[in-house]
Amino acid sequence: MTTEQLKKLEKDLWDSANSLRAYGGLKAADYAVPVLGLIFLRFADNKYSHFEPEILKEYKAEKGTRLERRIEAIALSKCGFYLPDFARYDYLLELPQDQSLAKKLREAMEGIEQYQDDKFKDVLPKEAYFDIEKKKADILPQLLKTFSDIPKDASGDIFGKIYEFFLGEFAMSEGQKGGEFFTPTSVVRFIVEVIEPYAGKIYDPACGSGGMFVQSATFVKEANHDLNDIYVYGQEYMGETARLAKMNLMVNNIRGEITETNSYENDPYNGLGKFDFVMANPPFNVKSVKESTVKNDERFYKYGLPKNKGKNTNDSITDANYLWISLFATSLNEKGRAGFVMPNSASDAGNSEYEIRKKVVDSGIVDCMVSMPSNMFLTVTLPATLWFFDKQKANNERKDNILFIDARNTYHQIDRAHREWREEHIQNLTAIVRLYRGENERYLELVKSYINQANEAMEKVPGAFNEYAALLQTTIKNLQQYALDSKTKHKPDAYKTIIASGLLDKINNLTLPNLLLPVIARYETVSSNEEQLTYLKHLEVYTKQLKEIEAALKTSKDILIEVLAIADKQLKIKNDKDWTALSLNANKQIEELQQNYKNCTDQVAHYRTNIHWLQSRFPEAKYSDVVGLCKVADKTEFVVEQDYSLNAGRYVGVSIDEEFLSQSEFKKTLIQKKKSFEHLSNKSRDLEKRIMNNLNIFSN
Repeated sequence: MTTEQLKKLEKDLWDSANSLRAYGGLKAADYAVPVLGLIFLRFADNKYSHFEPEILKEYKAEKGTRLERRIEAIALSKCGFYLPDFARYDYLLELPQDQSLAKKLREAMEGIEQYQDDKFKDVLPKEAYFDIEKKKADILPQLLKTFSDIPKDASGDIFGKIYEFFLGEFAMSEGQKGGEFFTPTSVVRFIVEVIEPYAGKIYDPACGSGGMFVQSATFVKEANHDLNDIYVYGQEYMGETARLAKMNLMVNNIRGEITETNSYENDPYNGLGKFDFVMANPPFNVKSVKESTVKNDERFYKYGLPKNKGKNTNDSITDANYLWISLFATSLNEKGRAGFVMPNSASDAGNSEYEIRKKVVDSGIVDCMVSMPSNMFLTVTLPATLWFFDKQKANNERKDNILFIDARNTYHQIDRAHREWREEHIQNLTAIVRLYRGENERYLELVKSYINQANEAMEKVPGAFNEYAALLQTTIKNLQQYALDSKTKHKPDAYKTIIASGLLDKINNLTLPNLLLPVIARYETVSSNEEQLTYLKHLEVYTKQLKEIEAALKTSKDILIEVLAIADKQLKIKNDKDWTALSLNANKQIEELQQNYKNCTDQVAHYRTNIHWLQSRFPEAKYSDVVGLCKVADKTEFVVEQDYSLNAGRYVGVSIDEEFLSQSEFKKTLIQKKKSFEHLSNKSRDLEKRIMNNLNIFSN
């Protein structure tokens, strides 16, 4: 299944499921868990069907021998679970309408859990289906039918992506509450790319629905490593969310454990110095934690407790942000890496938080700080910061350096209230980190991958161009032929209308410019930085020419569509056989082919933009500070000059303009903004006076 096909399937499934929710008047909060349970059920049936021949073969071979085992035991060893007949998807799909599907779903879920390990028992939803059935009895059968559209040969990867897609959509529907269990995928992807959890123990003490683990597994598979090389440990306070996370692990075939517990109070994994990787998006600014809860736990007190000094002697921790920071640091083993989200305020927090931050920084483990755009999360609109720890850094050449990245202006706007990082944003920002680590070859590999994708996109351009241009040319000729036939043959009335409306001149003047598609110089290899820089020069010329051709074609297309629309309106010829025979009802096809050509050229331009973004900032394929984007600060800067501030904005500076304005252009823009500010200020003062006058009149 291609990426495009998967996206379409996800959208179709969501649209169908969500329309049923609206039809039943159900809240997203009441609907999410049972729907995700049905996705799991479909996944379980697909996976079991794949292993079933092997299970039955081994069962029959052992039957009657000393090695004979129950079929459930064989299924668990082969597939990871046993699926009884009454839990099979087709059985449930074909149930008579007079039976309670909610009851049968509960039995199916119980049947699956009966043979599971204890850690995966009481995970699947059971009672929630009755609430849906009470609302509208026909919703559950329709939901089952909806998810039967997932192909029977769909792999576990596809189910994992569908499950994660639905989690994100439900989180979006619930707004702030959704953010409690779901961290946007693009944020998690970036964290994973930076800390690179290829193998080892991965810990998330605020795991929500398990998104950090899913993206870690995706990273491992994409790097062609063995998924069995990672084992995950999650803690989650909310019981329902912990169950979602357990289902998520099962769907994605991830080995690990999820414990429903409060991370401040309990340490179920004896986690001090245990983990290779820590990832988390903990709750921000929690003020309800008692000092007595954490004061004897080294995971929290090693760097100091965030506690008010002086007269205030109550038992409350001032703010839990630095409890989390301490927990992440102390949970790492001697080679461990951590990546986590914190509010911006934590980067400069004072008092006891300052003392903790000072100790953490002095330990040498702070590797990178990334300022994020606002509106990246469902829970908060304010910008946050990503912190990265690396225990090995304290013993290498980077021990006295910290990389600061200001990524506040790097994002894609999803809608008015939400932003995200697209895959290229993630890769480009990660490239900065890798250059900082001295991994220059990986930077060249990224640019090479963009070049390969640009080449693939270019291969589609000639076909799209020829198809589009040929249809325009044919339609113009056929329209001119129709006008001529109207004059010389059997359509005198039509011809009179053409003359009277002035269409004849427009039709005769229709032309398609003689356009030659440009050809870009090809390279057998583009591995070295010099070759890649040269390639970009040619690519920039090529994309500019493509856009000029696109504009010329659009001009001709717009005139043609306008003439066809006028002709149709004036002549009333939609049902004219000659008009149809000449394919003059081709407006929709013309628009589609134009869009197809534009999509092809946009793809080429997209990769040109990303290659340019990297090469314009790092022309030597080596790390260098970029004003307004990134800065490697040394101890003099972050200790002496900035007094342990970890705010990236203090270090990277401000670029004159992200769009590469010249000094004079920047000055002109600043003058215009100054004038606008003065105008608005004067208007504000005028409004203040009018309001005060009105208030004075009223008070007198």
